[in-house]
Amino acid sequence: MCLCVTAAVSGSGSTETALTAEKGDVAILPCYTLGNVTPTLTSWIKNGKEVVKGGIYSPSPSLGGQRLAVLHDGSLNIRAVLPRDEGTYLCSSTLPGNNIFHARVLLQVTNGPENVSLSIGPATARSNGTLIVYRGSTVSFNCSGSSYPSQQLTWAFRGAGSSNQSLASAPGPWLDFRIQNVQPSAQGVYSCKANNTVSLQAANKSTELLVYYAPDRHPECVWVLAQDPSHVLFNCTWFGAYPAPKLLWGEDQGDQAAGWKGHVYKSEVTESLSVVLNRSMLEDGQTLRCTARHLAIAAGKQKSCSFNLKYPYPKGEPMATALEGSSITLTCTEDVSIPPANTTWRKGLQQEDIVPGSKYVLTEEDAVLKLTIHNISKDDEGVYFCRSENPLAVRELEVYLTVKNSSAYTGGVIGFFIAALIVGIAAIVAKTIYSSRHRICLGDGFGHMEEDQGDVLSLVESDDEQIFQDAVPRLPPITNGLRTTLVQIHRIPSGDHEDTETADRSPQDDTVRIETSADLVTF
Repeated sequence: MCLCVTAAVSGSGSTETALTAEKGDVAILPCYTLGNVTPTLTSWIKNGKEVVKGGIYSPSPSLGGQRLAVLHDGSLNIRAVLPRDEGTYLCSSTLPGNNIFHARVLLQVTNGPENVSLSIGPATARSNGTLIVYRGSTVSFNCSGSSYPSQQLTWAFRGAGSSNQSLASAPGPWLDFRIQNVQPSAQGVYSCKANNTVSLQAANKSTELLVYYAPDRHPECVWVLAQDPSHVLFNCTWFGAYPAPKLLWGEDQGDQAAGWKGHVYKSEVTESLSVVLNRSMLEDGQTLRCTARHLAIAAGKQKSCSFNLKYPYPKGEPMATALEGSSITLTCTEDVSIPPANTTWRKGLQQEDIVPGSKYVLTEEDAVLKLTIHNISKDDEGVYFCRSENPLAVRELEVYLTVKNSSAYTGGVIGFFIAALIVGIAAIVAKTIYSSRHRICLGDGFGHMEEDQGDVLSLVESDDEQIFQDAVPRLPPITNGLRTTLVQIHRIPSGDHEDTETADRSPQDDTVRIETSADLVTF
C-alpha cells in the first residue's frame, strides 16, 4: 500500500514530488511523468549517492533480488519500505534524442500508531478484562501510543446514554484525565484512539468499566404468615445495588463483624430472598438475620436486618363475676409476640369457637381483644380461654366466669347494711361512754349501790388538765370492823385569790376519810 501526496512543479525538463509511505508498504517514486516516452536510461540518487539505475539497454536487477528497482518508465520501486528509506531522491532519465530529464522526489516514511495502550485505576480487573471501580472514588485514565512523524490521542466514551463521546484529545505520546467522585453514569466502554497525523492511520484500544455501588440503607425484613399457623415466610429485600447483592438468611449466634457463626437457611445472589420456616426450627429468643454482602461494602460492615423471635403471652384477669341478666366484658392483651400472634376467645374446656352476634360481641383495639357477653345466664358460667398462637407456639389465658343470681346479691346487700348498722351503734355507745368518763360510781364491790350509805363521790375535771404525782399516804388499819376509803382531793388554783387560801391550808385539810363496808377503791 502506498499513500502519495504529490506536489509537482514543472519547468524545463524537471519535476518535484512529495510522497509518503507507510512502513512495510511498497513505494513507487515517479521520474518522467510528462509524456508517454520511455526513457532509455534512468538513474536514482539519494543523498549524493546512486542507489540504483536501469533502462531499456541496462535493466535494473530483478525485483525479487533486491528491494529497490527501476521500472520500465523510469520509476523507482521500493518494496517493504523501511524508515531508513526516507529522504530526498533525484532521478535522471535519458530520453530518445539524448534529452535529459531530472526529477526530485521527497519520500517520507510514516510509522504507527502502534503500541497503543490504556490504563484505568485504581480498579479491579475481572477475568474477562473488565475493570471495576466503586462509586464515589477518584479514577485516573491514561492513554499512550507511538506514531511517526506525529500523532493525536483521544479518549472516547460510549455509555448507556451516550455514543462515542470525546472526553479529551491532544497531540503527543500520552494523554491523561481524571474523574472525581465517579458515579454510575460513568459506566461504559472507554477507548484510547491514536491517529497518525501524516498517514492518517488510526488505532485504538478499548475496555469496559463497571461502577459498583450499594445503598447506604439496611435491607428490609418482613414476615408473612402462612395458612398453616405453624409456618412463616421471612422475606428480605435490598434494592439499589449494582451488581445484585448476595443475600443470606440464617440464625444469628455471634458478632457479625467477626463473620457468620449461625446456621444458614438460604443464600442467593438476588435483590429479594425468601425462606419458609416451621415451628420445629424456631424457638423463643432466637434471632433470625438477613445479611447483604456486596463488593462495594467492606468486609465486616455488611448491611443486615433481623428479628428477635418471642413466644406469645396473653395477659388479663383470671377471675370474673357477673349477675344474671347483666353484661360483662372480658379483656385480653397480647403485644409481645414476634411474629405477631393470632389471638381469639374460646369457651369451655373443649375450647369451642365463639361466634360473634347479639350474645357475644368481639372488639379489637390494637393489641387488646375484648369479649362482651350480654344477658348473662347460668349457662355462661365456666372457663373461657384467650388463645394466642404464632409460628413459635400457642399460649392461653384461662378466665373463669362466675354467675350469681339477683337474690343472693340482695341478701348480701342486706347483710352488709345490718353489719354497718351494728358498727355504727357500737361507735355511738363508745362515744357516749367516753364523753361521761368524769362520772364514776363507787359500789359495794359487787356492782350494787347501797342507797343507805350514799357513798357517792363526784370528781370534776378542771379547765386546765394537770397531772399530780403526789405520794398517796398509807391507810390506817381497819377500825370498828368497817373498811375505810381514803380519798385525796387536790385543789387546782383557778385564780390569784385562791393561791393565798391554798397556801394557808395544810395537806391534812385535803384528806377525807370515809368509813364504808365497801372494798377499798384507789384512784
